[in-house]
Order: sequence, then structure tokens, then C-alpha cells
Amino acid sequence: MSIATTTSTRIGGNSFMRRALDRMIEARTIQARRYVNGYLLSLDDATLAAHGYDRKQLEREGSASGGF
Repeated sequence: MSIATTTSTRIGGNSFMRRALDRMIEARTIQARRYVNGYLLSLDDATLAAHGYDRKQLEREGSASGGF
């Protein structure tokens, strides 16, 4: 049994370390989405549409290169 499993089982999963890890994962997920959106926004509208993306939606979600 790992330390993380033992700690979260004993404390009920609401430990400081668990919350910190969850927030770090959430922040990295948002960062990754912005990075990918930045690339997708560099594609032309026909390519985006062919792969099921909408330029306006991607612009609303933001990108790593814009909005900062």
C-alpha cells in the first residue's frame, strides 16, 4: 500500500496535500488546454471544421499566446 493511499484513506481524502495536488492538476490541465487552443487557432477554418472545432468557441476558451 502506498503512502498516498494510506493517508487519503485515513484522513478521508480531504488532506492539505490532496487538495494541493488537485489544484496543481487543475492548473496544469487549464494550461494544456490553452496551449492546444493556441495551436488550433493557427489552423484555417476549413481544417477546424473538418475536425469538429469552432473558431469562436476556441477564442472564448482562450489560448496561451493571447489574453495574457
